Amino acid sequence: MFKLPQFYYLGAVLTCVASGGMGLIGVAKPLMSEVFSGVLPAVVTAAFASSFILMLSCGNLGGRLGWAALSDKLGRRPTFHLFTFGSIGIYAALPTIVNQVIEQQSVASLMLFCGMSVTAISIFGGVYSILPAYESDLFGTKYVGANHGKMLLFSSTAAILGPVTFLSLRDMSEKSAITDLTAKVDPTAFTEKFGSDITMLDQLVETKTVTLAKLMEIAPSGTVDPTPFLYHSSFYSIAGVLGIAALCHSMIRPVDAKWFEKVEAK
Repeated sequence: MFKLPQFYYLGAVLTCVASGGMGLIGVAKPLMSEVFSGVLPAVVTAAFASSFILMLSCGNLGGRLGWAALSDKLGRRPTFHLFTFGSIGIYAALPTIVNQVIEQQSVASLMLFCGMSVTAISIFGGVYSILPAYESDLFGTKYVGANHGKMLLFSSTAAILGPVTFLSLRDMSEKSAITDLTAKVDPTAFTEKFGSDITMLDQLVETKTVTLAKLMEIAPSGTVDPTPFLYHSSFYSIAGVLGIAALCHSMIRPVDAKWFEKVEAK
C-alpha cells in the first residue's frame, strides 16, 4: 500500500474533503450566530443555531446512506468525481449566498445557505461510507480492513487540519478587519473608548479589549460591519483545497497487476 501512488492520491482526496466537512461542523454554531444573527435576529436565534447543527448531523447520516446507494449505480470513481467537483462549487458559492442574506435580509437565501451546507456535509459523510468499497475496487478485497485502517491516517490529519484552518483564517480576517476599521475611526474617540491610543492596537486586540463590535460603536455612520464576512476566506480556501482533491482524484489509475498477490494453481 505505502508504495502505491493511488494510496496517496486517494488519501489526499479524503484529507481535503474531510477537512472541509470537519471544519464546517466545528465552526457551525459560532458561524451561524456571527454571520446571520445581526441581520436576521428574529430568525437566527440560539435555538436556530442549534437546529443548524442538527441539520448538519442529518446531512452526515443521510449522505452515508444516500451517496452509498447512488455509488452502486454510478460507480465509485464517478461518485468521487461528484464529491470533489461538487464540493468546489458549494464552498465557492457560500460567500456569495452570505452576501445575498446580508444585503437583502433574505430568509430564502439563509435557507439556501443551510441547504448547501447540509449538502457539503452529506458529501463528507458519503466519502467515509463509500471509501472502503473504493479501496476494494483499487487494491482488492483480501486486505480491505488493514488497507482502510491505513487510509484513516489521513482522516486523523483532516480532523486537525479542517477546524484549525477555518478558525485560523477567520482570526486572520478578524484582525485585518479590525485594522481596516480602526483606520476609519476618529483617534480621539478611540482613546476615549479604550483608554489607549491607536499605536497600542495590537496589544488591545490580543487582550480582547478591542473587538469589531466595540469598534462599530464609534465607527462613522454608514460603516459596514465586517463581522458577517469573516468566514469568506475560509470558504474560498477550502474550495481551493478541494481543487487539489479533484486533481489528485483525476490522477488515480487502476493498480498495476504486478502489485497483486499471485494465486498458485493447485
